[in-house]
Amino acid sequence: MSNTRMQSRGKGFMAVATIMFGVALHSARANAQGGGAPTDPQIVGIVVTADQIDIDYANLAMSKAKDQQVKDFAQQMITDHSSVQKAVDDLAAKLNVTPADSGTSNSLKTQAQQTMQKLRGLKGKEFDKAYVDNEVAYHQAVINATKSVLIPSAQNVELKSALQGAEPLFEGHLQHAQHVQSAIEGGGKKSSSGQ
Repeated sequence: MSNTRMQSRGKGFMAVATIMFGVALHSARANAQGGGAPTDPQIVGIVVTADQIDIDYANLAMSKAKDQQVKDFAQQMITDHSSVQKAVDDLAAKLNVTPADSGTSNSLKTQAQQTMQKLRGLKGKEFDKAYVDNEVAYHQAVINATKSVLIPSAQNVELKSALQGAEPLFEGHLQHAQHVQSAIEGGGKKSSSGQ
């Protein structure tokens, strides 16, 4: 369970995920500091984009992952984020809010394309590790952005409540990703050839 080894191996992908949300968070904070906090339609657009990105990552993992725990995690991401996506779509329709693009959602899309390209170039254990490392960093960043930017900026009470209600789900995803990450690192994949 070498944390040092885990950090060095996953450093590149964790950096990508951190940069992705750093850019997004910086953009959202810059808007907020300039008197232009993200609007409710932009917040919905950010949430829709972030959910779709994680679904896309998970779909790739379902086709490339070798480790069953990684596949199980990816399936959970598809299931849960598809449910969140539907709930967001339903709430947006109820509130008559059309998701709007923003610098944040556009940055997320650009960074996700780069991450997907890197993930597509990996195979086997390298892919499994990179995908899970990215998921840990991604969920940490989603939780941070939700708490520090999206919830404080939401004007509609129902939207704010929905964002607050999603936090435990994202926390659960982070814990699950960390568990899989630890299992991959400490699970002795090298010695699993006999079993």
